[in-house]
Amino acid sequence: MTKERLWTKDFITVSVINFLIYLIYLLLMVTMTSYAIDKFHASTGIAGLVASIFVIGVLIGRLGTGRIIGDTGSKRVLIVGAFFFIITSALYFAAINLPLLIIMRLLHGIAYGVASTAAGTIIAQIIPQSRRGEGIGYYSMTTIVAMAVGPFIGIFLIQHADFKMIFIVTSILAVISLAISFAVSEPTYKSPRQDQVKAVKSFQISNFLEFKAIPISIVGLIIVFSYSGILTFISLYANQIQLEEAASFFFLVYAIAILVSRPFSGRLFDVKGANVVIYPCLFIFAIGMLLLSQATHGITLLLAGILIGLGYGNFLSCAQAISIKATPPYRLGLATSTFFIFLDLGVGVGPYIFGLLVPFSGYRGLYLMMVLMIIATIILYYFLHGRKVSFE
Repeated sequence: MTKERLWTKDFITVSVINFLIYLIYLLLMVTMTSYAIDKFHASTGIAGLVASIFVIGVLIGRLGTGRIIGDTGSKRVLIVGAFFFIITSALYFAAINLPLLIIMRLLHGIAYGVASTAAGTIIAQIIPQSRRGEGIGYYSMTTIVAMAVGPFIGIFLIQHADFKMIFIVTSILAVISLAISFAVSEPTYKSPRQDQVKAVKSFQISNFLEFKAIPISIVGLIIVFSYSGILTFISLYANQIQLEEAASFFFLVYAIAILVSRPFSGRLFDVKGANVVIYPCLFIFAIGMLLLSQATHGITLLLAGILIGLGYGNFLSCAQAISIKATPPYRLGLATSTFFIFLDLGVGVGPYIFGLLVPFSGYRGLYLMMVLMIIATIILYYFLHGRKVSFE
C-alpha cells in the first residue's frame, strides 16, 4: 500500500513559517526582562510582567481565531496574522515608555496567537488522515528547533549588540514569514452542512472552543504547567546546586532527544494508537523530573534533560494529534486553538504559582511535587481519554 504524501510544498512552507514566528517569540522572551530593566529601570516584577503579558495576548488571539478560520479560511487568517505580526514587531521601536512597551507586548502576543493558530490549522487540514501523528510530529519539531535556537540568538545579541539590533532582526524574520505565507494554498475540505453553518453563526461557546479537544487539552495543560517550572527556574536551580555549565547544555540535549525520537513516536502513534505512546511518555517525563530534582552531578542533570525531551516533547505532539483526530474538518481551527489555549494557560499560570511555592519548598521540593503531579496526570489521562482507546 502506497503512503499518502506528507512532505508537500504547503507542509514545508507552513512549517517554516511556524519556525520563524516561534523563533521570534522565544528570542524576545529571553531578552524582554533585560530590556525593561536596562531601558526603563523596571523592577524585576514589572520586567516579568513585560515578558509574560505576551502569553495573555496569545490567549486572546487564539480564542477568536478558530471561529474566524471557519468563516474566512485558514490561509487568509494566516496572511492577516503574519502582517499584524510585522506591525507589532516594528512597534517596539515606538515603545518610548514602560506602559507602551507592555501594550506592545500584549498586541504582539495577539498577533502571534492568530498566526500560529492559523498555521497549525492549515497543517491539520493538509496532513493525510493515515499519517496524522507522524505529520504533527514533524511539524512540531520546528518549535523544538526554535526552542534551541531562539534563546541562543537572543542571549548572543544581548551580549554582542544593542536592543535596536534585536528588534531589527525580529522585524526581518517577521517580514520573511509574511512573504512566504502567500505561497501557501488554501486547504480544501468538505463543506459543513447547513445546520452546522447555522450553529457556527449563532453565539454559542462551541463556536469558540471544540469540546472534543477539551479532555486531552486538560491533560496537556497540567503537563505544560509542570514543565513551565523547568523553563522558569532551571537557571536559578542550576546556580544553587553549582551546575551552571551543565545547565547551559540542558535544552540542547533536550532538543536533540526530541529530534531523534519524534519521527518514531509519530509513526508509532499512527500504527499502534495513542496509548502506546502517551503512557510511556508520561512515565519517562516523571522519571526525568525525578532525576532533575535529585541532580548533584552534571551528567545527572543532562540525563534528566534527555528523558524530559523524550517524555514531555513527544507527549505534546501526540496530544495535539489526539485533539484533532476526532474533529470534523470544518472545526479543525477550533480544535487547534482550543488545544493551544489550554497549553498557554499552563505556561502563563505555572511560573506565578511556582514563584509562590519556591520559598516554602525549595527547587528540589518543587520538582518532586511535579513528579507526583505527572503521575496523577497519568491516571487522569486514563479516565479522560486512555480508556476509550484500545491497544491495536
